Amino acid sequence: MKKNDIIRKLTELAGRSGAVIRTRDAAAAGIPVRGFHAAIRDGVLTKLAHGVYAIQGGQPPGNPDLVMAARRVPRGVICLLSALYQHGLTTQIPHAVSLALKQHDQPPRPLPAHPPIRFYWFGGPAYAEGIDVVTLDGVPVSIYSPEKTLADIFKYRNKLGMDTVLEALRLYKQRTRHPNIGRILNFARVCRVEKNLRPYLEAIL
Repeated sequence: MKKNDIIRKLTELAGRSGAVIRTRDAAAAGIPVRGFHAAIRDGVLTKLAHGVYAIQGGQPPGNPDLVMAARRVPRGVICLLSALYQHGLTTQIPHAVSLALKQHDQPPRPLPAHPPIRFYWFGGPAYAEGIDVVTLDGVPVSIYSPEKTLADIFKYRNKLGMDTVLEALRLYKQRTRHPNIGRILNFARVCRVEKNLRPYLEAIL
């Protein structure tokens, strides 16, 4: 296969997969291994992580960790600190992608070293409710809404720290045009933390 044909196929593949090209997807698309390695050597492809590349001149993925996690764990939902960060409700930078799975579900194996993923198991409505599907870099990604995330982080306050909770509530008030206390309380009820969370909502929001 000629170099121009390989670049054309890689460009088409990047367009279909949200700018991210995986080695196995390239092989499935009929791109020869030798040609793929030549594209890396020639600078046509840029390595993002093990087995994951972006094409030169293409739109670089703005959320590569979330996109790769969503593609590798399709039933996972971005949650807790990762969801806070995506919604602009924390100044902390997550060191791993936080993903919620339905109780008793098992993550696919093997999982690559990058991006690092931290799993949390949510039961029943706590897993199913409050999910938004957003498009990041052309890829549909499931993520809990800001209000659901506020209830979740309060439930996990002993692990994440009350500083994280209080900062998120303040940022939600500052950055949300119409803060929805009722919606937060509905999710807090689902998470069984309504009684404890209510005083903080009333004090801050």
